Amino acid sequence: MEGNTVLAIATELRPGKYFIFEGAAFVVKNVDTSKTGKHGHAKCRIEAVSIKDGRKIITVMPGHDTVQIPIVEKKSAQVLSVHGDTANLMDSESFETFDIKIPEELQGKVAEGGTVMYWIVMGDKMLVQNK
Repeated sequence: MEGNTVLAIATELRPGKYFIFEGAAFVVKNVDTSKTGKHGHAKCRIEAVSIKDGRKIITVMPGHDTVQIPIVEKKSAQVLSVHGDTANLMDSESFETFDIKIPEELQGKVAEGGTVMYWIVMGDKMLVQNK
């Protein structure tokens, strides 16, 4: 991918960590590692949820397989305006202004003049917390 990922081995995944599966970023909810046979390889059963749309997956892969870990940039911004389910934000460091979709769990809590935290994951910006 681009320069915004690092590589790790599947057995290093733990709940709460992020990884990329089929081009999308997921947060790991559960990992079961099992040994197979005398000469077999460890298998990892990974349950994860997409951080973008909440889609759930369960995948099984050899424990020695390499997975991509997205680099998550955590930033804060000031809310300039709110229009329905979209907020106009100004980054606290670069002063860049942009529109971002407000997730369902934060709708009604994000107010003009307030401060929020947003993440940049694989080039996508997402609102994660109202400060």
